[in-house]
Amino acid sequence: MRLIKQNIERDGSGTITLYPEDPEDMWHAYNLISPTDLLRASAIRRITTTSATGSTSSTRIHTTLLIRVRSTSFDPLASQLHVSGQIAEENQYTKNGQYHTLDLELQRNFTLEKAEGWDSISREVVRAACDVKKGTGAWACVMQEGLANIAILTGERTVLRQRVEVQVPRKRTGGSGHDKGLEKFFHTTLETLLRQIDISQSLPILLASPGFTASAFLAYILDTATRTGNKALLAQKPNFLVVHASSGHLHALNEVLQSPEVLARLKDTKYARETKLMDDFLTLLRKDDGRAWYGPREIERAVDKGAVGQGGGVLLISNALFRAQDVAIRRRWVRLVDRVREEEGGEVRVLSSEHESGKRLEGLGGIAAILTFPLEDLDEDDGGEEGEEREEGEGKGKERGGQGLGKIDGEEANGIGI
Repeated sequence: MRLIKQNIERDGSGTITLYPEDPEDMWHAYNLISPTDLLRASAIRRITTTSATGSTSSTRIHTTLLIRVRSTSFDPLASQLHVSGQIAEENQYTKNGQYHTLDLELQRNFTLEKAEGWDSISREVVRAACDVKKGTGAWACVMQEGLANIAILTGERTVLRQRVEVQVPRKRTGGSGHDKGLEKFFHTTLETLLRQIDISQSLPILLASPGFTASAFLAYILDTATRTGNKALLAQKPNFLVVHASSGHLHALNEVLQSPEVLARLKDTKYARETKLMDDFLTLLRKDDGRAWYGPREIERAVDKGAVGQGGGVLLISNALFRAQDVAIRRRWVRLVDRVREEEGGEVRVLSSEHESGKRLEGLGGIAAILTFPLEDLDEDDGGEEGEEREEGEGKGKERGGQGLGKIDGEEANGIGI
């Protein structure tokens, strides 16, 4: 994402003009644009005119529209962002109050004005989107005989780029159909992989499969590169990493990314740092020593007691909470983040809901914290609050069983990866 123009006042009001350059930028825009914001972008509008004789004709015109955002829709596979709302500035083709859906496009500017002002979270999203060091962290090919899923790991999410399916006959005694089918599958997968990745970049390339399929595929890659004299592909040999996966489907990539050898290779990426944080949190949760808590009310109470501050306090929060349709809910979490950072001096990590660590955090209500000192009974209602209905998602899975941190039953523990 390229920052074209920024005009923000001290009170947070103002506009920012951005230029999306690659599909990943649409994900950042999705996290940035909220209901009630004002968005100006190019649009295609169908105009119907009526002649003097009563006949009608319809034409499509290119124009620029300013809309008050009501909802956003993001297609993660196509990396397309659709923003719906009401027109806030009329022109010769439209009137105020009419509805329109803007399809944000690559290489086309859009200008955004935040209804509630540019808070710390919004500015952080812009900084992350415009960071020249952002981009691809690794490539992955999760496969089994006849099936391969090629994905890209970025700082914010895991994106499936291509799925390869080739029929591979079963092994039969004395038959060569299986070997020929497997070679065709490897050939198709390699051709697809080379179309997707930039082999001039030195990035980890994960090959994962059950059994020895990934190892055989790596041997085929190196043999093909040697036979064809593809020096660029041969130079990628140190970047290939073969790991085990339970299947060739994309969901198996989650377990691949948890393996020690992969975490060691990706140690400098945002994904690895977020994964380590969640692992550290869950380790403390199992110790049951009162230093790991999750759930909205519990975390707010911990912050009130000064337990998420200097000396090791870490607030973990999912970026999905900042996409809330209710502005008051979003403002609640922005205030909490600002308080931990500026007043308490603690560390705040906003985890991507599209990464495995973020999904595990969402299973805990979207918010958790590692405390600087142990606290007990954060999930117990105050005397004046007994009998009141708990807010949805707060303290899920916590049940007090004597002293110490609430226990998590076996079923839920499996759901969050403990």
